[in-house]
Amino acid sequence: MKTNEQPNRSFESSLEALEQIVRELEQGDLPLEKSLELFEQGIRLSRECQDRLNQAERRIEVLLRDNQGRPVVSAFEDPNALSEELEAKKG
Repeated sequence: MKTNEQPNRSFESSLEALEQIVRELEQGDLPLEKSLELFEQGIRLSRECQDRLNQAERRIEVLLRDNQGRPVVSAFEDPNALSEELEAKKG
C-alpha cells in the first residue's frame, strides 16, 4: 500500500479524496504518469464508495422488512410537498 492511501477511511473522506483527484485531473497540466496514478487511485476510491453505498442500501433493506421478512415499501414523503399540500387545503 502506498503511503498516501488510508485504509478504512470514512465514506466522506473517500468521497472528498475522489473529488480532489477529479479537480487535479480536470486541470490537465499533470505529466502522463501522474495522471495515470491519480486515475487509478480515483477508480479505487470510486469502487470503495460504491461498495459502501451498496452495503448501506442492504442494511436499510434489512431494517425495512416486516416480521415475515418481506420488504416494506412506503411512499417517500417530501416535507416540502407535504407543507405545500397542507397550505393548499387551508387556502
